[in-house]
Amino acid sequence: MRCFALLIAVLIASWLPTRVMAQSFPVEIETIYGVARIEAEPKRVVSLSFIGHDFLLSLGVVPYALRKWYGPYPQGVWPWANKALGEATPIVMQGEIDIERIAALQPDLIVAQWSGITQREYDLLSQIAPTIAPAPGEGDYSMAWQDMLMRLGKATGRSSRATEVIDRIDQRFASLRQRHPDWQGATGIMVWAGTTGAYTETDLRGKFLAQLGFVMPDAIRANAGARMGYFPISPEDLSPIDADVLIWLDSGASVDRLNRLPLRRFMRAYLEGREIYSGALLSSAVSHSSPLSLDYALDELEPLLEQAMDGDPKTTVTSSEKVGILAKGVSDGS
Repeated sequence: MRCFALLIAVLIASWLPTRVMAQSFPVEIETIYGVARIEAEPKRVVSLSFIGHDFLLSLGVVPYALRKWYGPYPQGVWPWANKALGEATPIVMQGEIDIERIAALQPDLIVAQWSGITQREYDLLSQIAPTIAPAPGEGDYSMAWQDMLMRLGKATGRSSRATEVIDRIDQRFASLRQRHPDWQGATGIMVWAGTTGAYTETDLRGKFLAQLGFVMPDAIRANAGARMGYFPISPEDLSPIDADVLIWLDSGASVDRLNRLPLRRFMRAYLEGREIYSGALLSSAVSHSSPLSLDYALDELEPLLEQAMDGDPKTTVTSSEKVGILAKGVSDGS
């Protein structure tokens, strides 16, 4: 009898934590424009965030409708998220926020982090459904991916899953930092090849490099405002982006422009083979910096960073070689 009672006690003890951990509603989430109160677990989620559908899919939430950012994929979902999307076919919106159309969708949660919504739009959207705008103190596009995911986890009743996803990816970044002590404190920058604009620590792309242990070049840190995520660089002075590693982000259309930049050939990054060319898919992966795209980005970038950071100018950065932007003498092996 005692054994039976002990077994029951053990079963109850093992059952209780699961019940305690279950997230209850309502929940409230503070935003830059007001407080969103979600009364029950949402079933019809509309994502106005340019990257929010990736975050929702990583939590097992398929949005009823999503806002396409860019790219050749009609559903607005890039390849790294296909498995999580499965056979679902969310309604796709693109362009400016259409309040009337969103109201017709009858959502019970609207995701608007990383969307650029205004106070007026928030006020109107909040009359339709609880709306998750950026957190207090953040800009439209300055939130870290971890913070965005945790807020969505809370809003959808999946806080535990959000924590698990964050812990796993953060551990992967930590392992990369440990494997590459030479990256720690080295300067690194991502630059849009089409206009020669640098992404700062405020932007997801800058945060990506920071999580690997790189720091912004001093010229970028000194001149870019605290809330400036994108810092234009004059083609007549490329010194602010002459870093220990320079990653050119591109859609695939700016290779000729890079080769025509007259001052690029005087940069240390160019002469020492420290440039990495990032094509459309990789550039989009780091630009999304979502729980679904980060693994792809790390898989692709780690070997390229190793090539660029080994200290030997003769080491070929394979992505740069493929498109033909290597310095003369490196590309021909001399």
